[in-house]
Parts: sequence; C-alpha cells; structure tokens
Amino acid sequence: MSHLANNLSKSLQNSLGAEMVSFVAELFPICRSITGDGVRKSLEIIRKHIPLLIHEVPSGTQVFDWVVPQEWNIKEAYIKDSQGNTILDVRNHSLHILNYSSPVKGKFKLSELKDHLFSDPEKPEVIPYRTSYYQENWGFCMTHKQYEALEDDTYEVCIDTTLAPGYLTYGEFYIPGESQEEVLISAHNCHPSLANDNLSGVAVATFLAKYLVDLPYRKFSYRFVFGPATIGAITWLSLNQDQLDRIRHGLILSLLGAPGTYVYKNSRRENTEINEVFQYVLNQWKNSGEIDDFIPYGYDERQYCSPGFNLPVGSLSKGRWGEFPEYHTSADNLDFISAEELGDSLALLIEALFLLETNETYENLNPHCEPQLGKRGLFESISGSNMNQKHFSMALLWILNSSDGSKSLVEIAKQSGLPYRLVHEAANALVAHNLLRPAIVQHSIGELTSNYTF
Repeated sequence: MSHLANNLSKSLQNSLGAEMVSFVAELFPICRSITGDGVRKSLEIIRKHIPLLIHEVPSGTQVFDWVVPQEWNIKEAYIKDSQGNTILDVRNHSLHILNYSSPVKGKFKLSELKDHLFSDPEKPEVIPYRTSYYQENWGFCMTHKQYEALEDDTYEVCIDTTLAPGYLTYGEFYIPGESQEEVLISAHNCHPSLANDNLSGVAVATFLAKYLVDLPYRKFSYRFVFGPATIGAITWLSLNQDQLDRIRHGLILSLLGAPGTYVYKNSRRENTEINEVFQYVLNQWKNSGEIDDFIPYGYDERQYCSPGFNLPVGSLSKGRWGEFPEYHTSADNLDFISAEELGDSLALLIEALFLLETNETYENLNPHCEPQLGKRGLFESISGSNMNQKHFSMALLWILNSSDGSKSLVEIAKQSGLPYRLVHEAANALVAHNLLRPAIVQHSIGELTSNYTF
C-alpha cells in the first residue's frame, strides 16, 4: 500500500500554506528573467528546502530550433525628471523594467521617451509585465496614471543591464522510487514579482517535493524541474532525450495560490492515465473543477506534448492564464495569494498522486461466478445491518466483476460511483485473500512502449 494514503488534515494544510506564503514572499522581490543572477538567487532559495541539482547551459547552445540566449542581468534602472526627482525606480518594483531590456543611459524628451514606456489604459492603477526576450529593445513599465501624469520635460534615463554570453540556469530534483518510471513535475520560475503566476506553482512544487521525499515508500520516481518558461522546457527536453521513455506521467503547475476553480488541461495524448485521474479527482474535489482539451498554446505542456515527444503531460491551475484581471500585472502580489489556497492545492495534488500510485489494474482469480465472500470474513453477516459495510461489499463486487485486466481502479470507482479510497481498500482486501492479482498492463510512452508489471 502506498504511504501517500493519508489525507492532509486541515490544520496541516493551513500550516504548510502559511510556510508557502513566506516562501513566496522571499522570492517575490527578486528581478528574475529567463537567464541571469535573479534565476540563480531564486534557485538557491528553493535549494534551502530541497537539494536541487543546478544546471548551467551556455549561451549559444542549439536546442532543437532554438538557441540558448545571451544572459541578462540588471544592476539598476530609473527615470528622473530635469529637477532630479525620481519618477520610476526598478528597486521599488521589478516589473518597472521591460524584462531583458538593453542598456541605455542618456537624456530624452518626453516625446522620445514615450516610445519606450509601457502601460495599460484599461488597468490604470497597475504596472503591466512586459518582456522583450528575443528582440532587442529598452524600456520601462508603469501605471497608466503615472504615464498620464508625465510632464513635457527632459528626463534622465538609466538602464544598467548587461546582455552577454553566459548561461541558462535551471534546477532539477530527482526522488527515486521503487520503479524507474517517473512522474515529471515542472514549474516555471522566470517571472519577476508575480505571486500567483508563477511563484505559487514554484511553491507548491517545492513543498510537494518535500512531502514526497520524506515518505518511506514511493512506487514511482519523481523528477522536479524548475526552469524558465518555454526556453527552459525546450532546453531540458533537448538535453534529456535519452531519458524521456521513463516519463509515465507529467504535470505543469501554475496559478495555484489564488481563489478560482481548478482547471486541468489534458495532455495531447487523450487516453492517458494522468488525464483520467485528474478528471476523476476534480469531479470529487469540493466544488468540482473543469477539464480543458489540449491546445498547442499556454504553459510548458505544449513543449512536452509536441508531436516529436507526445509525452503524457497535463497542467493544473486555478483559473486560466489571461482570464483574471491581476494576470501579468503588479496586482498579482502577495495579497492576491493565501495560505488557504496554497494548502488546498497541495492537498489536491497529494490526493491525485495517491491515485496515480495506487491505480492498479487487476485480474480476478475466481472469475467463474462470485466467490463466497462470507466465509472469508469479507461480507456482512446480516444483510443491511451496516451502511459502511454495505458500501464496502458493493466495492468488493464491483472490483470482482470488473477485474478482467482491462479496467483500472479509477475506472471502477467512476463507474460504480463509490469513493476511490473505498475501492482501493476493497481491492487490497481481495488481494490479501488471494482473489485478485495485479494484471500486466502495457503502457505506451511517447513513440516508445514498455511493459510495466504492477
């Protein structure tokens, strides 16, 4: 039996949620990007919790159709008016800089400066998040109220950044299990000062790893990857092509710290176990959740699910990117996330992993009519005497009738309407009485196939 069996208590959820809020608060001020010292500093903070292996991939490295870019670092960036008054300073908020901005120093008339100022007229109170990773540019982001308040003046501009040969840095943590087959958990860590997108995903992934590493038993091995969005996943895939056949399940974590409905986005391969498990879990979890079909846009699932790999990788979030007003703005701050939401997301993932670890497919060893359960102490002695026993008895009968090597426990729970944990308990009882045995199931991984015996 998996040691993931126990649910998190509400008090433990809240306690871990509070720890995650503090963790996010430590990461929040850092000016991160897809490369640079901000990423390294962030990975070192994660490393306080789990022993990450840090990888440095040189600029110029060819990764499929992409090239690892030059490394970007920032020392300071500000705008001052002609009287020396500071209009804007990146030290006050890391979203103020156009991320990956080229260096510039000089004086500019307002008409010249405006071409390099970014604001959102529809959200005049917040700073937008803007990037220019692959097209050289410089600039600042500000609230639209700030933008409109600028006077016709000559402004001193300083952007002290470097774009030079360096490295793309990502972190990786591997937790061995009984099987070499892996569950891949990925979270992007490149966004500066955005609490929900995606420091919440980084926090939940980190604390999920802490939870898993302390377990005395794991059926699967687990691999956690913390890297920049898009180019990070592409780089990791390029460098690990010889190990991808081990990935049995995969999940992208994002937007898990704020209120909202859970959304699971299916992997490109529709008939995968991880899709089935999350469809079931979200249907059972509190106010339920929503399932989105795969589309080739979004987070890094689109890289893992590209046709050359077609890995069984879905994504989990609360709400959808771009569909809440705080998205990619300074309103996605520490007040937007909560210990309750982070703790609930962690608890949901632990429940889902329990299903993945225990979702066996069985073979009935007594398939010719029902076995006599009463003489084995498995059936209620007086019909209708105990509702819990009645449900357990129904679980026994469903499993025996369905276990022809073609249906998993999740499928049986879904068909019967019985709770998964009850079905799992009943299956263990039948195995203990030699009425059931694990079946041999063939699992397709990408374009490769391997046999895995439960």
